[in-house]
Amino acid sequence: MLKILDRYIIRKFLSTFFFVALIFTLISVVIDYSAKVEKFIEEPITGKEIFLEYYPGFILFINGLLWPLFTLIAVIFFSSRLAANTEIIAMLNAGVSFRRLLRPYMIAATLIAMSSLMGNHYIIPLANQKRLHIEYTYLDHDKDKGKTRNVHLFVAPDTKVYINAYQKKNNTASQFRLEQYDGQAVIKLIKAHAAEWMAVTGEWRLRNYEVRTFAALRESLSVQHGNQLDTSINLHPEDFIDYEEQQTMMTTTDLRAHIAKSETRGAGNISKYKIELYRRSVDPVTIFILTVIGVAVASRKSRGGTGIHLALGIGLGAIFVFISRFSIVFASGQVIPPLLGIWLPNIIFAGIALYLIRRAQA
Repeated sequence: MLKILDRYIIRKFLSTFFFVALIFTLISVVIDYSAKVEKFIEEPITGKEIFLEYYPGFILFINGLLWPLFTLIAVIFFSSRLAANTEIIAMLNAGVSFRRLLRPYMIAATLIAMSSLMGNHYIIPLANQKRLHIEYTYLDHDKDKGKTRNVHLFVAPDTKVYINAYQKKNNTASQFRLEQYDGQAVIKLIKAHAAEWMAVTGEWRLRNYEVRTFAALRESLSVQHGNQLDTSINLHPEDFIDYEEQQTMMTTTDLRAHIAKSETRGAGNISKYKIELYRRSVDPVTIFILTVIGVAVASRKSRGGTGIHLALGIGLGAIFVFISRFSIVFASGQVIPPLLGIWLPNIIFAGIALYLIRRAQA
């Protein structure tokens, strides 16, 4: 059963949190609109696409990233006001322990963390699909970083494809080669001067092709040549597309499938996909850690009042963001494992939270 104290703090926590989120969201939207207004005017984009598709996705995306920091600011802001009004001192003098005081904070943080967890894994990726589709179509045409030259991919555990160059405009590949293995030995080799994706049939049409088969270490006498051959390969045009923020468009189910598929194919750097997958579950944990830090920082009455507490809180938030970006850069460069890179800020700040809580209880 929630006591009056619990309901009071939870109400203060949530109302302040959503107020902070609203203020920062409005600022973010104004800044983003100011930066893109010329593009909106120049490009053939409709008002519906801007205000009903792009900005709803943008708002969800920004909030998904910043909810942990909004939590820290909200906790420090209203807790500092409570401390300035001697309300927290009255609670402690009435026999409420510091641990008991934390309970309503953690209940409110749980509500925010659960919303963040659901949003990160499913809701925000769906909104990002519309937002990024508009961005790639009208605002930035150069964000596709998919590899198109000297492409090596495993399309099956024993089958490898090599493409010298791929044209995304017409979905054609030049100097196509498919190698099929039996252990370490090549048992089949298909070469083609060009390969074209047939969207209707979902097959690749090989032109000026040659098929060679091998028996043990000797090449068989049957070598096929032809002008055209339609064949099914576990390779699709979207495999050559890799937008900078493509990982944010995938639900967690799709993200896990993409990572598994890329690892099977021996794809290059897939760290950004793993980092995104781990971040979605780590952010809700960050909310709890920053809540504890906020309570420990703001629960003591200070001569500087709310201002000094907010300055300290924003400073801690800035340090958290710095460490987070620093570790993600190292994880993206494969200097450290992605899982460690995404958890490292939480590990550091969990230690800071424990220290501050012990000091607050003293």
